[in-house]
Amino acid sequence: MHYEDTAINESDVPLAEARVFQHVVKTYASEVNKLNAVWHEFAVDDLAFKPHPRSSSVQDIIEHELLSERRFFGEFLGLPEVPANEVLPEERTPYAFASRMVELSRPRLKFLAEQDQDWWLTVVSFFDVQRERSWILWRRILHTAHHRAQLGVYLRLLNKSVPSIYGPTADVHWDGADPTSSVAAASRK
Repeated sequence: MHYEDTAINESDVPLAEARVFQHVVKTYASEVNKLNAVWHEFAVDDLAFKPHPRSSSVQDIIEHELLSERRFFGEFLGLPEVPANEVLPEERTPYAFASRMVELSRPRLKFLAEQDQDWWLTVVSFFDVQRERSWILWRRILHTAHHRAQLGVYLRLLNKSVPSIYGPTADVHWDGADPTSSVAAASRK
């Protein structure tokens, strides 16, 4: 994908020691770029928005993402992480949140790339169960995708542009895009 503001370029993604896990390192870098694109669509005035009284606000979701990533990587995967009280940026703006997220992700990418296959396959504690580290990282990526989708809905409700994540959107198009929105497109092999 090509993002208007790519936080982590393909050339910045480190080569995994265990090449079989290169796709995981690349996927995490891609998630950072996707979050960056979504968070940059919000304005400061949007941070308090929530579509329902029982919903989380935009700021609640963003702060949760930053803090829960720190917990996943530090507690469950065993990466060296900054203290939790240093995760959130002093300035509470979408740009500052996104910048902090990218800043925190760079050493994680390096650390993940340096691990061997035994590290990835080691079973560790994850809340109240035992799981392989590779499983935990995929769970982290799914968690992030869930909250990114929430914020995509919020963007639409705020009548803001929804950035492209996997392909064209109602707001983003390009020549050569081939969305699967018909039986004919789905029939291709």
